[in-house]
Amino acid sequence: MDIINYLLVALVGVLCGFINILAGSGSLISLPILMGFGLSPHVANATNRIGILLQNLVGSASFAKQKVLPVREGLVLAIPASIGSIVGAYMAVDAHEDVIRWMILSLYAVMFFLVFYGPNKWLRPKSDQPLRLRPRDIIIFTAIGFYGGFIQAGLGYFLLAGLVLSIGNDLITANALKVFLAFVLTIFALAIFFYNGQVNLPYGISLGIGNMIGGWLGAKYAIKWGAKVIRYFLLGMLIFSVVYMIIFQM
Repeated sequence: MDIINYLLVALVGVLCGFINILAGSGSLISLPILMGFGLSPHVANATNRIGILLQNLVGSASFAKQKVLPVREGLVLAIPASIGSIVGAYMAVDAHEDVIRWMILSLYAVMFFLVFYGPNKWLRPKSDQPLRLRPRDIIIFTAIGFYGGFIQAGLGYFLLAGLVLSIGNDLITANALKVFLAFVLTIFALAIFFYNGQVNLPYGISLGIGNMIGGWLGAKYAIKWGAKVIRYFLLGMLIFSVVYMIIFQM
């Protein structure tokens, strides 16, 4: 029976990996599945990070191979984001969930209107200007990192918003940077959860194998489909996320 459960989790990982690379919120699918197999919310939240880590490793490698990932820019942005992620993960170990649910729902709603009503900002051409990290950017990416370390679900939305609206990347480059930053942040968060004994390794590995396959597919089709398709996919997943939160989490 355990083998069947692990196979099912792996299949879920394929779907979630694909969704996460193209937009985000695959964790809204994987977290309930993990809890359905008997993991507590805290353990599910921690175990889910194995899949996130592996999918973003594969996605980052694929984007780098396709020459759409500016690694230097990603490393610079990863510094404040990683600091935030470490603090967020420490706080998540014993956190209460109700306030976080409302916070996530509110942020998803804001993100939907930003994507829907500002299409020109999301579809801007790629800028050749070198990255200049302003104090505002440091605050934004530290806050995004904190959120990623704390809860993870929907992190891709907020990374995309910061990368497009604050840094000024086009959506294709921002999507590649999103995947790279999520990979770096997850390293620190996962280490903290491991230290606190909140990771179920067998389920995490099963999910991770599926996530890697989905992440590879997502990175491949992100370039093939282009920025407009990614924006529509992002809008669709935001709608799904808000509806899911209202029906199943409130």
